[in-house]
Amino acid sequence: MELELKGKVAVITGATDGIGRAAALMLAHEGAKVAICSRRAEAVAKTLEEIQRAGGDAFGMAADMSKAADIERFIGAATRHFGRLDILVNNAGTSKRGAFLELDDAAWSADLELKVFGAIRCTRLAVPHMRRQGGGRIINVTNIGAKQPGAESMPTSISRAAGLALTKALSKEYAADNILVNTVCIGKIKSGQHERRRARSSLSAEEFYAKMGEDIPLKRVGETDEAASVIVFLASAGASYVTGTSINIDGGISGVL
Repeated sequence: MELELKGKVAVITGATDGIGRAAALMLAHEGAKVAICSRRAEAVAKTLEEIQRAGGDAFGMAADMSKAADIERFIGAATRHFGRLDILVNNAGTSKRGAFLELDDAAWSADLELKVFGAIRCTRLAVPHMRRQGGGRIINVTNIGAKQPGAESMPTSISRAAGLALTKALSKEYAADNILVNTVCIGKIKSGQHERRRARSSLSAEEFYAKMGEDIPLKRVGETDEAASVIVFLASAGASYVTGTSINIDGGISGVL
């Protein structure tokens, strides 16, 4: 399949770890120019070096996606550097969870600012560029808890559910502009946050992930490249008639489509 990504410009937030990093590397490998950000300047520099060493064309800077000024600075710098914007991957986020009565307003506000308002602000800045050039792709990274929230899953299940609604509404509003908007709902995928949890345990990486995978029908935790592959497909010409939908990347664990 010809993905037709060569020369396209992809902006990926939260791109120095996990799924965001894997998506940036894979998009670059397919010929896209990539603009990346995360809060940590040293992580951005390391990921940029990795992409460029592999022959990719990349731009990056430190930016906090919970801050409007940082978002404007990053998107503005990326579009000035590359001259266009074709693909937006709203990936920045965390998976903070807790019991409802233990969450104060600050916890709710921080989560919503990062995941919901971060995606809204990035999209608001990206859409005019996409409109001018006749189309684009927006991929919102959410998780399966958005569709099937459990006890003590807040605030992340609520902010991710907002991401689903945002995806559907945007897909309807911008279909006439050939701007396709979709979401990937992530299950258990290997990531930095899981590695940090493992480091606090006495388990080896193999033991830790084997235990995590016990309740997954495929009996294993997903790899970041497996999630990135779906993101790259949605960004490509192969997904030219796909908009307003969600794809579960969860090894079959979710009880809903």
